[in-house]
Amino acid sequence: LNTTLSNWTVSNGSIDVIGTGYFDFYPGNGNYLDLDGSSRNAGKITTLTSFALNPGVTYLLSFDLGGSKRGDSNSVNVALGNFSETFSLASSAGWQNITRSITVQGDMSSRLSFDHAGGDNMGLILDNVSVTAVPEPETYALMLAGLGLMGFMVRRRVR
Repeated sequence: LNTTLSNWTVSNGSIDVIGTGYFDFYPGNGNYLDLDGSSRNAGKITTLTSFALNPGVTYLLSFDLGGSKRGDSNSVNVALGNFSETFSLASSAGWQNITRSITVQGDMSSRLSFDHAGGDNMGLILDNVSVTAVPEPETYALMLAGLGLMGFMVRRRVR
């Protein structure tokens, strides 16, 4: 995560970019986000660009969430396409890697959002967000068949 938050917009409050320094809750992890920023009004962060989601394709959404190390437990709603889930963590919780498989039913364009439900200046910590398409099983079968055929051909040439 960089400090300029390129490709993200913040609405409904504020977030804080945290890194090395006084409020570094997770030393050695570079920059990350406090989703309930300094304004005491929890933030919603959304990608500026939309993901073109295709029907039948499975997408892997992955991100790390951690507690703020202060205050009460917090929750955040994560949404992409027809996927929406609320995650709650105690403030004492360490990094939790969260991964979800998402399959959409029809063509859609969607933005990824993290909407924090706090308001006390002590929110969940977010880092390492990614969305990737998962190759279909047929792709692996074709690749293995191709490798097997290549091995067979190499073996024939050696004899």
